[in-house]
Amino acid sequence: MTHSMAARRAEDATPREEGASNGPRPVDLVHLSKYTLGNRSLENELLGLFRNQADIYLARLDGAGDDKEWRDAAHSLKGSARGLGAWTLGELAEEAEKTPLSARDDVMARIREAVAAVNAFIDSVAEG
Repeated sequence: MTHSMAARRAEDATPREEGASNGPRPVDLVHLSKYTLGNRSLENELLGLFRNQADIYLARLDGAGDDKEWRDAAHSLKGSARGLGAWTLGELAEEAEKTPLSARDDVMARIREAVAAVNAFIDSVAEG
């Protein structure tokens, strides 16, 4: 593990004060480490897979033609985000599951922002 990733894990494990200006990180690296049993190679692979799949999740949401397709796409994103430890994105995807297709614009905009934040975070911690 690089020093940078270890430092970020330590920061993730540190409780944040309520109202702190820099909120929780887009990906909980402590959760990811527990999920992968500390296997850094596997962590990097999972981060990379999510990063590569992000556009597919967004395209499925954008292309949903009915409420079932919308819910299924949101459900897939929710599972992937939660498995990674991207809690905020997972919560938004859960909200999307409960939102009718006809009312998707607001939640979709927030999902796009959250995906961008997760992807930027992945790019910042990726071990090359």
